[in-house]
Amino acid sequence: MSLFDTLKSQLTHTVKANVSKTVNSAVSDAVNNIGKGLNEKATFKFDAIPTSVEELKAIPEASLDTPYKAAALAVLILCNFEKSAETTYEMLDFLNGPDDVNNYTRQHIKDRLMGKTYKPFSFFAGATPENNYIPTTPYTITVSSTAYSFDEENWAVLYVKSSGADSPRGIKLRKKPSTGQWFVNDIQCLADIRVPVAANPWA
Repeated sequence: MSLFDTLKSQLTHTVKANVSKTVNSAVSDAVNNIGKGLNEKATFKFDAIPTSVEELKAIPEASLDTPYKAAALAVLILCNFEKSAETTYEMLDFLNGPDDVNNYTRQHIKDRLMGKTYKPFSFFAGATPENNYIPTTPYTITVSSTAYSFDEENWAVLYVKSSGADSPRGIKLRKKPSTGQWFVNDIQCLADIRVPVAANPWA
């Protein structure tokens, strides 16, 4: 074999080895990063709690073009429950997209908020057990994701933090690809929290 052929063979071998190494590294990174990513947060401010679907639709975040907006609105409208459970369900129908709020979901929300309507307020800035979960205004809420929030295509689980709980609580959302909108699928954030001072006999 001539010197030229030898050099050509060595060069070909080196190129193939480097290409293989690069491809293997890219594949490995892709596999290791499935479901992972930077944790993100989005903070929203609302001047008032909507009391009807029309008022809800007038809020800019009602575009629902991000899951964070949909999650924030879900908590906001739950603050209306004490005033009117029925209109709260109607607003949830809007946030649920193609799916209506079924009887199971209605009962689930009723069971967790009846006599404890302070729960959704606890997710807003300024609300504490000591001040009976009265938030500051404008109503400010932060929605966050984790490294695994978007594990499944067109689905997300985002989190909101209650001042009456030690860990963030989840809200599951689903994307409608044809419109790019995100809708509420499962409100998982209404488990019990520390009771407000006014309801605590040991306070």
